[in-house]
Amino acid sequence: MSKINSIGLIELSSVATGYAVEDVMLKAGDIQLLMARSICSGKFLIVVSGDVTSVEAAVLAGGAAAGPSLIERRQIARVHPAVLEAISSSGEIDPKQLRSIGVIETFSAASIIEVADTAVKSANVTLLRVHLAMALGGKGFVLMAGDVSSVQAAVAAGSKVAAEDGMLVGRAVIAAPSAELFRDYI
Repeated sequence: MSKINSIGLIELSSVATGYAVEDVMLKAGDIQLLMARSICSGKFLIVVSGDVTSVEAAVLAGGAAAGPSLIERRQIARVHPAVLEAISSSGEIDPKQLRSIGVIETFSAASIIEVADTAVKSANVTLLRVHLAMALGGKGFVLMAGDVSSVQAAVAAGSKVAAEDGMLVGRAVIAAPSAELFRDYI
Protein backbone atom coordinates (compact mmCIF):
# COMPACT_ATOMS: atom_id res chain seq x y z
CA MET A 1 0.00 0.00 0.00
CA SER A 2 1.23 3.50 -0.80
CA LYS A 3 1.49 6.24 1.78
CA ILE A 4 -1.57 6.43 4.04
CA ASN A 5 -2.55 10.09 3.94
CA SER A 6 -6.24 10.12 3.14
CA ILE A 7 -9.48 9.07 4.81
CA GLY A 8 -12.75 8.32 3.09
CA LEU A 9 -16.15 7.91 4.72
CA ILE A 10 -19.53 6.81 3.50
CA GLU A 11 -22.67 6.92 5.64
CA LEU A 12 -25.73 4.97 4.53
CA SER A 13 -29.34 4.67 5.62
CA SER A 14 -29.33 0.87 5.13
CA VAL A 15 -27.27 -1.77 6.90
CA ALA A 16 -27.76 -4.28 4.06
CA THR A 17 -26.61 -1.76 1.48
CA GLY A 18 -23.73 -0.87 3.82
CA TYR A 19 -22.26 -4.35 3.60
CA ALA A 20 -22.55 -4.36 -0.20
CA VAL A 21 -20.96 -0.90 -0.46
CA GLU A 22 -18.15 -1.95 1.90
CA ASP A 23 -17.32 -4.82 -0.45
CA VAL A 24 -17.34 -2.53 -3.50
CA MET A 25 -15.04 -0.05 -1.76
CA LEU A 26 -12.56 -2.73 -0.70
CA LYS A 27 -12.37 -4.04 -4.26
CA ALA A 28 -12.03 -0.56 -5.79
CA GLY A 29 -8.69 0.49 -4.33
CA ASP A 30 -5.67 -0.43 -2.25
CA ILE A 31 -7.21 0.77 1.02
CA GLN A 32 -7.30 -0.16 4.68
CA LEU A 33 -10.66 -0.62 6.39
CA LEU A 34 -10.73 1.41 9.61
CA MET A 35 -14.38 0.83 10.45
CA ALA A 36 -17.52 -0.66 8.94
CA ARG A 37 -20.49 -1.10 11.20
CA SER A 38 -24.06 -0.26 11.93
CA ILE A 39 -24.45 2.93 13.90
CA CYS A 40 -27.27 4.59 15.79
CA SER A 41 -30.59 5.15 14.09
CA GLY A 42 -30.13 2.08 11.89
CA LYS A 43 -27.45 3.60 9.67
CA PHE A 44 -24.15 2.11 8.46
CA LEU A 45 -20.75 3.85 8.47
CA ILE A 46 -17.70 2.86 6.43
CA VAL A 47 -14.31 4.50 7.08
CA VAL A 48 -11.24 3.69 4.99
CA SER A 49 -7.70 5.03 4.68
CA GLY A 50 -4.92 4.85 2.13
CA ASP A 51 -3.22 7.01 -0.45
CA VAL A 52 -5.29 9.83 -1.96
CA THR A 53 -5.92 8.12 -5.31
CA SER A 54 -6.97 4.77 -3.82
CA VAL A 55 -9.32 6.35 -1.28
CA GLU A 56 -10.84 8.56 -3.97
CA ALA A 57 -11.51 5.50 -6.15
CA ALA A 58 -13.07 3.62 -3.22
CA VAL A 59 -15.31 6.53 -2.18
CA LEU A 60 -16.47 7.14 -5.76
CA ALA A 61 -17.23 3.46 -6.31
CA GLY A 62 -18.96 3.15 -2.95
CA GLY A 63 -21.03 6.26 -3.54
CA ALA A 64 -22.16 4.97 -6.93
CA ALA A 65 -23.09 1.57 -5.44
CA ALA A 66 -25.01 3.16 -2.55
CA GLY A 67 -27.88 4.45 -4.66
CA PRO A 68 -30.66 6.09 -2.65
CA SER A 69 -29.20 4.77 0.64
CA LEU A 70 -26.33 7.28 0.48
CA ILE A 71 -26.52 9.87 3.26
CA GLU A 72 -23.05 11.35 3.00
CA ARG A 73 -19.68 10.64 1.44
CA ARG A 74 -16.51 12.52 2.14
CA GLN A 75 -12.79 12.28 1.50
CA ILE A 76 -10.13 14.17 3.42
CA ALA A 77 -6.84 14.17 1.52
CA ARG A 78 -3.48 14.68 3.21
CA VAL A 79 -5.00 14.05 6.63
CA HIS A 80 -2.78 14.69 9.65
CA PRO A 81 -1.39 11.38 11.07
CA ALA A 82 -2.76 12.29 14.52
CA VAL A 83 -6.30 11.95 13.18
CA LEU A 84 -5.71 8.28 12.34
CA GLU A 85 -4.25 7.70 15.81
CA ALA A 86 -7.17 9.44 17.51
CA ILE A 87 -9.74 7.38 15.60
CA SER A 88 -8.12 4.25 16.99
CA SER A 89 -7.66 5.97 20.39
CA SER A 90 -3.95 5.22 20.30
CA GLY A 91 -2.78 8.73 21.18
CA GLU A 92 -1.32 9.24 24.65
CA ILE A 93 -0.89 12.20 26.95
CA ASP A 94 0.53 12.58 30.42
CA PRO A 95 -2.25 13.91 32.71
CA LYS A 96 0.34 16.01 34.55
CA GLN A 97 0.96 17.97 31.36
CA LEU A 98 -2.73 18.54 30.72
CA ARG A 99 -3.52 22.23 30.77
CA SER A 100 -6.71 22.38 28.76
CA ILE A 101 -9.19 20.13 26.96
CA GLY A 102 -11.20 21.09 23.90
CA VAL A 103 -14.29 19.37 22.55
CA ILE A 104 -16.08 19.83 19.24
CA GLU A 105 -19.29 17.94 18.46
CA THR A 106 -20.87 17.59 15.02
CA PHE A 107 -24.12 16.26 13.62
CA SER A 108 -22.35 13.65 11.48
CA ALA A 109 -19.52 11.21 11.95
CA ALA A 110 -18.08 12.07 8.54
CA SER A 111 -17.79 15.78 9.30
CA ILE A 112 -15.87 15.25 12.55
CA ILE A 113 -12.87 13.82 10.64
CA GLU A 114 -12.45 17.04 8.67
CA VAL A 115 -13.01 19.08 11.84
CA ALA A 116 -10.34 17.12 13.73
CA ASP A 117 -7.91 17.45 10.83
CA THR A 118 -8.42 21.22 10.68
CA ALA A 119 -8.07 21.57 14.46
CA VAL A 120 -4.78 19.66 14.73
CA LYS A 121 -3.31 21.47 11.73
CA SER A 122 -4.23 24.90 13.10
CA ALA A 123 -2.59 24.78 16.54
CA ASN A 124 -0.21 22.80 18.76
CA VAL A 125 -2.72 20.35 20.24
CA THR A 126 -2.79 16.61 20.86
CA LEU A 127 -5.84 14.77 19.57
CA LEU A 128 -6.99 12.46 22.33
CA ARG A 129 -9.95 10.88 20.59
CA VAL A 130 -12.08 11.09 17.48
CA HIS A 131 -15.38 9.40 18.28
CA LEU A 132 -17.51 8.26 15.35
CA ALA A 133 -21.23 7.78 15.77
CA MET A 134 -21.60 4.98 18.34
CA ALA A 135 -23.99 5.83 21.18
CA LEU A 136 -24.31 9.37 19.80
CA GLY A 137 -27.23 9.13 17.41
CA GLY A 138 -24.83 9.17 14.47
CA LYS A 139 -22.96 12.28 15.61
CA GLY A 140 -19.22 12.66 16.14
CA PHE A 141 -16.89 14.45 18.52
CA VAL A 142 -13.20 15.18 18.87
CA LEU A 143 -11.29 15.65 22.14
CA MET A 144 -8.00 17.52 22.16
CA ALA A 145 -5.51 18.76 24.74
CA GLY A 146 -2.81 21.39 24.96
CA ASP A 147 -2.15 24.79 26.48
CA VAL A 148 -5.24 27.00 26.76
CA SER A 149 -4.46 29.34 23.86
CA SER A 150 -3.63 26.46 21.50
CA VAL A 151 -6.80 24.58 22.40
CA GLN A 152 -8.86 27.76 21.97
CA ALA A 153 -7.35 28.30 18.51
CA ALA A 154 -7.88 24.67 17.46
CA VAL A 155 -11.48 24.61 18.71
CA ALA A 156 -12.20 27.88 16.90
CA ALA A 157 -10.72 26.60 13.62
CA GLY A 158 -12.46 23.23 13.79
CA SER A 159 -15.76 24.78 14.82
CA LYS A 160 -15.61 27.16 11.87
CA VAL A 161 -15.36 24.20 9.45
CA ALA A 162 -18.27 22.45 11.15
CA ALA A 163 -20.41 25.61 11.17
CA GLU A 164 -19.76 26.26 7.47
CA ASP A 165 -21.16 22.78 6.72
CA GLY A 166 -24.10 23.32 9.09
CA MET A 167 -22.80 20.44 11.23
CA LEU A 168 -21.73 22.16 14.48
CA VAL A 169 -23.61 20.91 17.55
CA GLY A 170 -21.42 22.32 20.29
CA ARG A 171 -17.92 23.12 21.46
CA ALA A 172 -16.13 23.68 24.74
CA VAL A 173 -12.71 24.62 26.07
CA ILE A 174 -12.02 23.53 29.63
CA ALA A 175 -8.98 25.11 31.27
CA ALA A 176 -7.23 23.18 34.04
CA PRO A 177 -9.62 20.18 33.96
CA SER A 178 -9.92 18.09 37.08
CA ALA A 179 -8.14 14.73 37.12
CA GLU A 180 -11.53 12.98 37.32
CA LEU A 181 -12.74 14.77 34.24
CA PHE A 182 -9.58 13.79 32.37
CA ARG A 183 -10.08 10.11 33.29
CA ASP A 184 -13.69 10.32 32.10
CA TYR A 185 -12.64 11.74 28.73
CA ILE A 186 -9.96 9.17 28.09
